[in-house]
Amino acid sequence: MEEIRLDTKNPENLEPEEGARCARLVHEINQTFPLDPKLPALLSELFGSNAGENLRLNPPLFGAAFNHVRIGRDVFINSNCLLMARGGITIEDGVMIAANAQIISNNHDPYDLSVLTLKPVVIKKDAWVGAGATILPGVTIGKHAVIGAASVVTHDVPDYAVAVGNPARVVKFLEKEKFKD
Repeated sequence: MEEIRLDTKNPENLEPEEGARCARLVHEINQTFPLDPKLPALLSELFGSNAGENLRLNPPLFGAAFNHVRIGRDVFINSNCLLMARGGITIEDGVMIAANAQIISNNHDPYDLSVLTLKPVVIKKDAWVGAGATILPGVTIGKHAVIGAASVVTHDVPDYAVAVGNPARVVKFLEKEKFKD
């Protein structure tokens, strides 16, 4: 997947109006009790039509460029999730993301820190991202894959794989036939 470069010295590249909208909504979401009936409406306003039915998210939520996040149906995101989404984040149906996970689709050019390097992150159907895991730019997590707690994922993880560690490595594969697809 090709890297896109974005120069942050040009403020128009940072979508200032969208950034302000997201910051306001994230602040409001983070001040809302997780079982408050107004939370789904706030999430719907933040993600718009980019979020599927039955999104469950426990605040607080952190990040940027939420208009570049696509979320499928029946997704659960636990508290303290960081979504740095300038490069695009896709979370497919049935994904579970544990507390303190970080999903990062942008980085900085080490020779010019004002340039963001962007690569999308994809988390496929029914994957599970463990507590405190970090998913780095350009990574795809496969269908029914499991990412262990506190793992740092720097490369793609295949379908049905269990990956753990820093950097994360596949340690085993789950039995496909045990899943109802």
